Amino acid sequence: MLIGVASDTHGKLDSTLKAVKMFEGLEVELVIHCGDIGSPAVIGLFQALPTHFVFGNVDDQGPLEEAIRRAGQTSHGRFGSLELEGRRIAFLHGDDSTRFRQTITSGAWDLVCYGHTHAANLVRQGTTLVLNPGALSRASQHTVAVVRLPALDVQTITL
Repeated sequence: MLIGVASDTHGKLDSTLKAVKMFEGLEVELVIHCGDIGSPAVIGLFQALPTHFVFGNVDDQGPLEEAIRRAGQTSHGRFGSLELEGRRIAFLHGDDSTRFRQTITSGAWDLVCYGHTHAANLVRQGTTLVLNPGALSRASQHTVAVVRLPALDVQTITL
């Protein structure tokens, strides 16, 4: 199974559309958005792909919750979790440093996806793989990630 991971779109439609088209071309089965969505219009771009959203520190949750519901997508509030291909995955924006640190050090997750820093990063914390896909706005390079499950093979892609 191939999943896409994006973050920090901040309402930027052109780079988000590029990412969505790339995900579609790679035939990802599901997308995780790690927050700072920025605009209900961004949610509509993911319409063809099952997408799971969490909110970031700049997101106005009310209008975004409504847009996610109307699009038939899934909102997880400020913290999301999924089990896919036998892998436990958590995702959050990462602006709450205490919650982020607790999540990555708990040992409860195989993969933790986050955003906030606008910089792609991949590290191992004990048995947990910690992935920041980078950002689709407010970054010198716009990046996303794809993860092959259950192997947890990660590729960061510059758009």
